[in-house]
Amino acid sequence: MRREVVTLRSPSTGVEGRMVAYGHWGRPLLAFPSQEGRCTDWEERGMVDAVAGPLEAGRAKLYCVDSFDSGTWFADDQPLEERARRHGWYEGWILDQVAPWIERDCGGTREILTAGCSFGAFHAVNFTLKHAHRFPVAIGMSGVYDLAGVGWGERGEAFYFNNPTDYVANLGGEHLEWLRRQATVVLVCGQGQWEDTTGALASTRRFGELLAAKGLRGAVDLWGHDVPHDWPSWGAQLAHHLPQLLEQGHP
Repeated sequence: MRREVVTLRSPSTGVEGRMVAYGHWGRPLLAFPSQEGRCTDWEERGMVDAVAGPLEAGRAKLYCVDSFDSGTWFADDQPLEERARRHGWYEGWILDQVAPWIERDCGGTREILTAGCSFGAFHAVNFTLKHAHRFPVAIGMSGVYDLAGVGWGERGEAFYFNNPTDYVANLGGEHLEWLRRQATVVLVCGQGQWEDTTGALASTRRFGELLAAKGLRGAVDLWGHDVPHDWPSWGAQLAHHLPQLLEQGHP
């Protein structure tokens, strides 16, 4: 299987990070690691092996990126609003460097699926809901979709527009109608060990209810009480959902 490591730098912000690309053909999937993770985490934790079938069959290409969480959402010395503002640097890196590289690697502009586990699920879902024209499908596994509890300090505009629970609650009008047509969000979570203590199970349920109330397309898939908040669970969940989304296309 093709494996290529690239380093991408955003001239506008100076942000630099790595990405690993897998596969030779197919629909692109942008993968976010768990909290403060690196681009090699998915490979080291068995996630690449979990979708080896679609990759080797030329149905999908996988692009795993670094997170910048340590300097953004988990910069403990900074208030939430500053963390959200710094997240804008990461968002710019994804939009201005990562997505164009993926599009070139796929031979032109193509819709990119997103996926993430644990804190990476927040990134996957947030990018789809904010930029559905480029990332129309998200798979969030064991995610938390309200970041109010991540840090301290007052919350302003930067936080609001990067906190899915906040901005989805106020969606309306033509933009909501467009998002209903454009975006698909699949929320997956086990009900086993650590899913409750991390807040992922409760957040998945609440956010799924909010998406449904807004008429947004997607699904909530809760796995059993023997399915913990851990990499083997996420590998099985991704292996289950990705082929279905590849078959369905979008919308």
